[in-house]
Amino acid sequence: MEPIASAQSIRDAEAAWFAAHPGGDLMGVAASAVARASIPLLAGREHLGVLVVAGPGNNAGDALFAAAELPELLGRPVPLWVWPIVDTTHADGLAAALDEGAVVVDAAGALTLCTGAGLVIDGVSGLGGKPGLPDAVAAVARAAHEARVPVVAVDIPSGLVADSCRAHDSFVADVTVTFIARKLAHVAEPAASACGRVELVDIGVAPTPVDLWRVTGDDLRAWYPWPDAGSDKYSRGVVGVDTGTETYPGAALLGVSGALHAGAGMVRYAGPARDQVLRAFPSVVAPLDPTNPGRVQAWVCGSGWPSADAERLARRVADWVPLVLDAGALGALPDELPSDSVLTPHAGELARLLGIERAEVEDDPLTHARRAAADTGACVLLKGATQYAVAPDGTAILAQPGPAWTATAGSGDVLAGMVGTFLAAGVPTLWAAALAASLQARAAAAMPGPHTPEELAAHSLPSVIASLPL
Repeated sequence: MEPIASAQSIRDAEAAWFAAHPGGDLMGVAASAVARASIPLLAGREHLGVLVVAGPGNNAGDALFAAAELPELLGRPVPLWVWPIVDTTHADGLAAALDEGAVVVDAAGALTLCTGAGLVIDGVSGLGGKPGLPDAVAAVARAAHEARVPVVAVDIPSGLVADSCRAHDSFVADVTVTFIARKLAHVAEPAASACGRVELVDIGVAPTPVDLWRVTGDDLRAWYPWPDAGSDKYSRGVVGVDTGTETYPGAALLGVSGALHAGAGMVRYAGPARDQVLRAFPSVVAPLDPTNPGRVQAWVCGSGWPSADAERLARRVADWVPLVLDAGALGALPDELPSDSVLTPHAGELARLLGIERAEVEDDPLTHARRAAADTGACVLLKGATQYAVAPDGTAILAQPGPAWTATAGSGDVLAGMVGTFLAAGVPTLWAAALAASLQARAAAAMPGPHTPEELAAHSLPSVIASLPL
């Protein structure tokens, strides 16, 4: 897994490095990385100049020293303009830029120049930056974006907050050059969309321990419960599904499809949509008496339930195997859940669970997912553009992102079935949630376009899984 660092952990890592390397120069390494990242963005725009928007701190130093390196890297003079947004900026960085012929401009000059520049380097603020931008800076950021002038941000687009996913008024970067480790704003929507491509540069500083991680392809390969020569349908995992109704059988079909195509050894269906499920999936075991479905290793409940149904849920809790609780089941939670259970709410459902407004969850999804996990003792898989799998102890994993096409009704039903398959196969809870969300995202990316969730499950998910060992 890739660590996702907080702003404070980055400060701690830098402090430890400087304590071990008195007089060490991290700024020179960082500035060179920013300069190298800028070169490709100037392709075809070589005759245009570079505007550095410089704040008062070290990010301005990185940006100014980077601009000063551009003439040497390009092998020709480069028109350089510097707008110090306050009275002072990084003195040594400014001197280096002035030595290369930079011209200092004011706010009006920056606004005029930014729309015709070849590149804007955003060195306004860094990890300690406040949300949003001063009006004059915001005007330059908007003008550059509207004119499609490339922007390189140092560490994080100014206006964003490193530890937040919120999309404050900010620069919109084509490339963000960051150091030591990625931060939440780099990887969580909607802030991540303002960061463009994030280039993580090794400057020789080791990150401090974190409790937030992002899934990698290696993780998916390692976590997937691969069958071997000794596997049978029981050892691969028997997942029970109690979803849908006779009137609304779609959720049952979607959840069963997710479970089967994720690789379940056996699916037992014990809900009201028995006939519809068997017509679509004859491999499913669906007894006539749903109160006695046979042994399972995990249950998937709640998708397609018209309302909270404590009695229906109690039948599945009684088996005391891990539960995947979605939709209607989230409104009927018992006082105690079996260990290794997973809740799969979207933002509105999590808000109802916590008794708060949806906007509060959307403003700070990770904090509220952690609260729900701690309160319920279950892993919480918060669905959305960024999907957070959170353990009761607060450890969190961000699933791999998928295309916006996946924002369709029924995707969550498929996802619940997938999580159930992995729990039944013995995958640790937090990994099972992040694995399912990531594989569903990969399936959508591999089959782009307006495909339905059941199409992605049937026609893309198996091949995505099969390709993981490559």
